[in-house]
Amino acid sequence: MRSLIKLIFVNFVSFLFFSTSISFSQDQGVREILENIQKDLRTLERAVYSQSFSENSGANTTQRASTKESEQALTKHLLKLSEIETQFQELTNKFGEINFKLDKLSNKLSKVQQDNQLRFEQIEQSSIVNTNNKSLTSLTNTEQTFVNEKINQKKILPGSSEPQSLGEISYKDMTTSNDTQVIESVEQTEAIISEVFNAEEKLLPDTSPKEQYQFARNFLKVGDYASAEKAFREFVLINPDNELSGNAQYWYAETYRIRQMYTDAATAYLEGYQKYPKSKIAPENLLKLGVSLVQMGEKDQGCLMIAGVKKQYPDATQSVLQKAKYYEEKEFECKKENS
Repeated sequence: MRSLIKLIFVNFVSFLFFSTSISFSQDQGVREILENIQKDLRTLERAVYSQSFSENSGANTTQRASTKESEQALTKHLLKLSEIETQFQELTNKFGEINFKLDKLSNKLSKVQQDNQLRFEQIEQSSIVNTNNKSLTSLTNTEQTFVNEKINQKKILPGSSEPQSLGEISYKDMTTSNDTQVIESVEQTEAIISEVFNAEEKLLPDTSPKEQYQFARNFLKVGDYASAEKAFREFVLINPDNELSGNAQYWYAETYRIRQMYTDAATAYLEGYQKYPKSKIAPENLLKLGVSLVQMGEKDQGCLMIAGVKKQYPDATQSVLQKAKYYEEKEFECKKENS
C-alpha cells in the first residue's frame, strides 16, 4: 500500500514537475510570440509613419505646385480684366464724345427747324385771310420815294450787309393820301440783279411754278439760306405775275434778315411791298421792312413803317397786328407823335 502510495506520490510529483516544465515552456513561447508581435508592430508602425510622412510630403508638394499654378492663372485673369476695363473706359469716353457731338448737332438742327417752322406758321396764318377783295391804303409816294432814294444813293445790291443811314423825315410827310405804287425806283436795281443772275447757274428745275416754289422752300427747311436766296430770286424773275411771287419775294427778303444782312433785307422787303401790295403777305412784308430799318439803325423810319401796318392793313391777321404792336410798344419802344 505504501508502495502504491509512494508510486502515486512519485507520479504526482513527476506530473507536477512535468506540468511545470510544460507550463514554463509554454510561457517562454508566449513571451517570444509577444515579443515578435511587438517587434512586428513597431516595424509596421515605423513603416506606416514613414509612408504617411512621404504621402504628406508629396501632398504638400502637389498642393504647393497647384497653388503656384492657381496664382499664375489668377494673375493672368487679373491682367486680362484690367485690359478689358481699360478698353471699356476708352469706349465709354468715345461714346460720350459722340453723344456730345450728336447733342450739339441736334440742338442746331432743332433751332433751324423751330425757326423755319415759326416762319412757315406765320405765313400760313397770314394766308388764311383773303385780302384780295379788301380795300387797302398804300404807302404814299413820299414814303416810298424817301426809302428808295436813300437805298439807291448807296447803290445797295444783294450781298452787301453794311447798315446805311436813311436820314430823317417828319411824321407829317408820312400821311396816307392815295393808292399809287411807286415801282420805278427799284427797276434799275432789278435790272442789275437780273443781269448778274443771268450770268449765274440756274437752280430751279424746269417744272411748274408751284413745284419750283416748293423746290426753293426746301432750301429754307434745311437752313441753306444762300441757295434759298438764289432760288427765290430766280422764281420771282421768271414768274413775276404768278400768285406765289409775293410769297417768294417775302422769303427772298427773309433769307437776308435771317443772316442779319438788314440793308439787303430792307431792299427786298420794299421791292416786295411795291410790286405785290395786295398780296396776302403784304402786311408781313411792311412789318419786316420796318423791323429791318430799325435793325439798320433807322429807328424813327422803322417805327413809322411798323405803325403803318395797322393803318394800311387794318384787316390783316391778328398774328401780324399783334407782332406789330409788340415791336412798336415793347421791342423797340417807338415814340408816338401827333400827325
